[in-house]
Amino acid sequence: MNKDEMLKDLGILILRLTIGGLMIFHGVAKLMHGVGFLQQMFAGMGLPEFFAYGVFLGEIVAPIFLIIGFKVRLAAIVEALTMVVAIGMAHSGDIFSLSQHGGWAIELPALFLFGSIAIALIGGGKFSIDK
Repeated sequence: MNKDEMLKDLGILILRLTIGGLMIFHGVAKLMHGVGFLQQMFAGMGLPEFFAYGVFLGEIVAPIFLIIGFKVRLAAIVEALTMVVAIGMAHSGDIFSLSQHGGWAIELPALFLFGSIAIALIGGGKFSIDK
């Protein structure tokens, strides 16, 4: 492996660890505090409340897979879809807004969404279980 390839794969590893590592905190918070607020949101939209438990796939399972490098593209797609749902349900009114500090109001969900899409496109790199 030449230096450029190694640096590229190291960059992919850092991206996977960042997106997966930061997302898992959101999932752990839902494990600790429950998903009642999500159940209410789904019910308010006329959807079954049990859909709220799908958050654990996108915020616990998929991030673990990203971190360890297992089924990376699939995990990234699951995480990206989770963020599409989160943006649609909880942040749709903020898509064209700025925060009180001047940043994009949905910059964190967008970072997870676009970071996950990038990982889905490039794969897990050489520093993954899949390789």
